[in-house]
Amino acid sequence: MPDVDLRLIYHGHADNVFAVAWSPDRRWLASAGRDRVVRVWQALGGADLFVYRAHSGPVLSLAWSPDGRYLASGDTAGEAHVWHVPTGEQLMIDHSHKRFVRTLAWSPDGLLIASGGDFGDGTVQLWQPASGQHLATHTGQDRILAVAWSPAGQRLAACSFDGRVQTWDVHGHNQLFTYAGHACPLYALAWSPAGPTLASAGEDGHIHIWQDLTGKLLYSSNIHTRAVKTLAWSPDASALASGGEDLLLRVWQPMTNHELLAYTGHTRWIRALCWSPDGRYLASASTHEVHVLRVA
Repeated sequence: MPDVDLRLIYHGHADNVFAVAWSPDRRWLASAGRDRVVRVWQALGGADLFVYRAHSGPVLSLAWSPDGRYLASGDTAGEAHVWHVPTGEQLMIDHSHKRFVRTLAWSPDGLLIASGGDFGDGTVQLWQPASGQHLATHTGQDRILAVAWSPAGQRLAACSFDGRVQTWDVHGHNQLFTYAGHACPLYALAWSPAGPTLASAGEDGHIHIWQDLTGKLLYSSNIHTRAVKTLAWSPDASALASGGEDLLLRVWQPMTNHELLAYTGHTRWIRALCWSPDGRYLASASTHEVHVLRVA
């Protein structure tokens, strides 16, 4: 296993960081947390480009538009803000959720945003960031903790505290499948860029890799010893990054469990991670810090 190449530790936040997101052009990294701000900073330099301070509650979720011009950020007050980078000019504020906007995901074509509500909401909302038009509400789950789009943008998946993953047809808004292979709260969900394969993980530390329409379990890994809080496929789908309460950031090859990297530099559990679009770097958040590693 190669030595871990730690490139940067960013200390810009005053409290826990809950979300990180890499811009599509690789230049900028966004982070957000309990201090109610979103920081956009040079991915490998650490200098702030812009600090967004319009949220009234801790910021839980982030998503870049595919063209890299806008950020969506969701908070504990039930608001999802869409704003221009780097000016901070607001495009809109969505009020679909009653409480926490735990998770956000921008569709691959940039036309839609899916958002998931937690603590008293439990819905997946689908809306247009350009017009603010609300298109659909999906119910039937308890505390939505992650949402993910299929690579082609035709299907949407959400995992929740009730231990289930549900998938929908985005255009017809009909539910397609429920995966119930876990027997624990689920915190993380990631759709493989290579095709109809999903990775899901939660409280028991197990990561399941399964087919999205059939639910066929392809592989199950217990590479972590405690709850897994975050998952991310590499852009080429050759590796999966995972982190959580055991304080370990692991990068490994699905189906073989071959570990490519194990990072032990965090002192508290890992809340979020993301890859750079070229697959060379990985950012992970724990406490008020964001660590950037070179992995390729």
